[in-house]
Amino acid sequence: MAKDNIKAPAFDDIVFASRNKEYGAYSLRKKYKPTVILAILIGILILSTLIIAPYLNAKANESAARKEKTIEIEAKMMEAPVDQVAPPPPPPPPPPADIVRQAAYVPPVVVDSVKPEEEVQLLTAEEAEEYVTNTEVVDQPIEQMVEVQEAEPEEVPFYVVEEEATFPGGLTALYDYIGKNLQYPPEAVENNIQGKVTVRFCVTSKGTINQISVLKGVDAALDAEAMRVVSTLPPFKPGKQGGRPVPVWYMLPITFKLN
Repeated sequence: MAKDNIKAPAFDDIVFASRNKEYGAYSLRKKYKPTVILAILIGILILSTLIIAPYLNAKANESAARKEKTIEIEAKMMEAPVDQVAPPPPPPPPPPADIVRQAAYVPPVVVDSVKPEEEVQLLTAEEAEEYVTNTEVVDQPIEQMVEVQEAEPEEVPFYVVEEEATFPGGLTALYDYIGKNLQYPPEAVENNIQGKVTVRFCVTSKGTINQISVLKGVDAALDAEAMRVVSTLPPFKPGKQGGRPVPVWYMLPITFKLN
């Protein structure tokens, strides 16, 4: 004979068996476990948000800073036929040989007598005193001596500053300038050489460009062209650290691409 399943009453039902269940304590005890579980889940969610949000914010700021710092410029050019490439110029002619010219011989002229106005006349002691005057040498004090001031050496360029160096007109103007002045080397076009050249240069405290170098090159011709076009950049607005202009390193990726 099958036994009937007898469900044991809950602890709250046993406690409030002979009591008024409409009293608030019974309702609170019945809702206690769901309330605790919900509170734990909300606490875990808030704690996870407080931990993950700063990390995501830092990653977003780093990505935005990298996008502003990185400048990619593509130089596109249709591949020219090989027969249209200009031939190399002919070698210069050899320099002419040095010609030694011999002066013609001029016979000496014999003079029988010396003219009176050409005779050398010596001054006597009394006549010499009238022309020679003694001057005293005055020693100047040390304070009046001219001091030689050595030129102050240029500061070491900064990698990160409070105010970054900027191109006149912003990044858009820099894109336009590089695109208009960049010339694809013919030998690179002939050999189908493409790639990205990363150039580093220093923007001095006066805004001029110096210390140009290639951090990551592709080909000698492309590297040389990237350095050439960077050397023609007009002055930047210098970067500032502590309110004063300072030299700053600047990196510029330039992409050479053939269509």
